[in-house]
Amino acid sequence: MLAGCLAFLVPGNLRADDLIRFSWAEIVRILTHGSWPPPLQRDPSNRVSGKREAAGFGEHLFFCARLSNSGGMLCASCHEPWRAYADGRDRGQGSVRLDRNTPSVVDVRFNRWFGWDGANDNLWAQSIRPILDPREMGSSAAEVAALIRGDRDLAELYRVAFGAAPPANDEQVLVDAGKALAAYQETLVSGRTPFDEFRDALARKDIDTASRYPRDAQRGLQIFIGKGSCAGCHSGPTFSDGLFHRTGVVSILENGQPDAGRQLAVRKLSVSRYNLLGPYNDDPARSTAAGTRAAATEQGTAGAFRTPGLRSVALTAPYMHDGSQPTLCDVVARHPAPGLTSDEMDDLVAFLRSLTSSATPRLEAKDSASCS
Repeated sequence: MLAGCLAFLVPGNLRADDLIRFSWAEIVRILTHGSWPPPLQRDPSNRVSGKREAAGFGEHLFFCARLSNSGGMLCASCHEPWRAYADGRDRGQGSVRLDRNTPSVVDVRFNRWFGWDGANDNLWAQSIRPILDPREMGSSAAEVAALIRGDRDLAELYRVAFGAAPPANDEQVLVDAGKALAAYQETLVSGRTPFDEFRDALARKDIDTASRYPRDAQRGLQIFIGKGSCAGCHSGPTFSDGLFHRTGVVSILENGQPDAGRQLAVRKLSVSRYNLLGPYNDDPARSTAAGTRAAATEQGTAGAFRTPGLRSVALTAPYMHDGSQPTLCDVVARHPAPGLTSDEMDDLVAFLRSLTSSATPRLEAKDSASCS
């Protein structure tokens, strides 16, 4: 841990302006946003979680158009690798225009709840959802099972991943396809960012490395953990508390009704055969199902949505659950941070942009302009 303020530790050959002064309390808050990446842990509800062969099978399914009823849609239609596994649209597009923005699946393995409303409590159930949704891939357990059993290559990939041929139970084959898709998505972890280098430099008192972090991003970070009150919800290494909040953005569904968010999701979760209390959890102890049990008695807040993580956020415009905010500047302006000047908003956005890995191929920036 650092003693005093960073400015007192700056060697004489560095300009005083290379680092701003962070207090003890600020440094402690900064350190809670790491380290990155966190240790990777298997999902006990998925017997092939972390298995290389299952991830390979899941990757094949992720890019397989025949998984959909029409044969014209694949997982990668909405989660495009060249768009940071999002789609760049305000709302997703299946066989019809959908109700919500398509989130990236990069770093999805670190979520506790899945989807904007948390209607699924595990990644494999979330992977099954669009396969069955008639507005998206529009398939069924019988169709998925027939595809995997009837295709020699898919059947072999299944056998290698699960250690046996696809069973006669159609729903079991569907669930296993979801588990293979989850195993693949678990491999999609974002790289280290300029912020991570700065954060770790603070932890080891490496002032030379810390001083290379852009000064506007440093100022934005100070606003993020302080005046802007951003870190209250965007906490931890993923910059998300994983909980559900009302943001003031009220969206209207295609049917003309307000999006109920978490309120409706808890009802869906409680009746899902694919939740962690259901028959397809591979962990007989149900060790990760405490939140699911609690959700069974939860009323759910109308209009509340899961706090998204902020890693790679500069690559995934537009923003919010309904895609209503085109740029990061728009998002910052919408959030309740009283008294931020336009220059402070610019600094905050500079910090958010620093949460993208320097190794990530840069997309055409949609929010590169100043907030001023």
